[in-house]
Amino acid sequence: MADKENSVRLTRLAKKRAAEAVAAPEPQPATKKRVVLGEITNSSNPPATGDLDSKRKCRTSKKVKKAVATKKTAAAPDIDEKPEDPQMCVYYASDIYAYLLNLEVEAKRRPLGDYIEKVQKDVSANMRGVLVDWLVEVAEEYKLCSDTLYLSISYIDRFLSLHALNRQRLQLLGVSSMLIAAKYEEINPPNVEDFCYITDNTYTKQEVVKMEADILKYLNFELGGPTIKTFLRRFTRIAQEDYIAPNLELEFLCCYLAELSLLDYGCVKFLPSLVAASVVFISRFTVQPKSHPWSSALQQFSGYKPADLKECVVILHDLQLKKRGSALVAVREKYNQHKFKCASALSSPQEIPSSFFEDVEDS
Repeated sequence: MADKENSVRLTRLAKKRAAEAVAAPEPQPATKKRVVLGEITNSSNPPATGDLDSKRKCRTSKKVKKAVATKKTAAAPDIDEKPEDPQMCVYYASDIYAYLLNLEVEAKRRPLGDYIEKVQKDVSANMRGVLVDWLVEVAEEYKLCSDTLYLSISYIDRFLSLHALNRQRLQLLGVSSMLIAAKYEEINPPNVEDFCYITDNTYTKQEVVKMEADILKYLNFELGGPTIKTFLRRFTRIAQEDYIAPNLELEFLCCYLAELSLLDYGCVKFLPSLVAASVVFISRFTVQPKSHPWSSALQQFSGYKPADLKECVVILHDLQLKKRGSALVAVREKYNQHKFKCASALSSPQEIPSSFFEDVEDS
């Protein structure tokens, strides 16, 4: 009898709590503060680059392992990961990157290297640079990961390779491309209204959605594919094979130069893997200008010899020295913060020795 009474009391108590829960008001999400373009600053945003992305912190912080041999088989573990870490997929790394190298050369994923001369009539290389510079600020304002930024620029270049655009719609193309990339990469992407607001409501929600549909149609919904960032993650680890601990200065410098490359129309013609390799070349040259910036391990895992990188390296070097794109300051200001080790303040010698573009000997 007592058990039955206790059961009745518990049932009534449960019903009472359920009724109270239903009657209680649901907590309202905090209102997102929006900032117009003229008020954007870079100082309040956390790092969103490299393997330091909050959503992509997966690499080990332990000692980096040295290459065991220059003639490493494809089935062997990757150069800098421990076989016992299943999340790093070390036994598949070589196959994965071989697949990505094949993927990046597919015509449907590549923009034309001269689309401004061949396709565009009202858009110039300088306009493209201004747009990319502004999108760097937008990505910082909305705390988007670096992969979103790289994909956005890829969509822009691919779209402009297929369709002539009026200059008044170039910013619309930029925000719509970033909207698509954010949906692809972000856990909580900004909504359409955010991208309208960031343009000071120059475009309506309907215009952004219409441009989004046009981009998807012209790209045939082929939204994936490797970017500079994809290969840079691997190459920066290989570049630190002799380091006892990760060199954050080198990593941030690589991220800085990689984003600088996005500004320059001259880099569009290069494959993402080649740009990533060139970025590592310049970064190592900046940190240790007396040493050869390339190594047999980098040559083996990237597939590029120093001579293959020369044209791209010269462009990146000029960007670093502000001989190109000096009026575009968003990336430079972003990486001049202490959280990025003031990477944009680092500079390399004015000339790169020609001997550094000669083949490296196997060690």
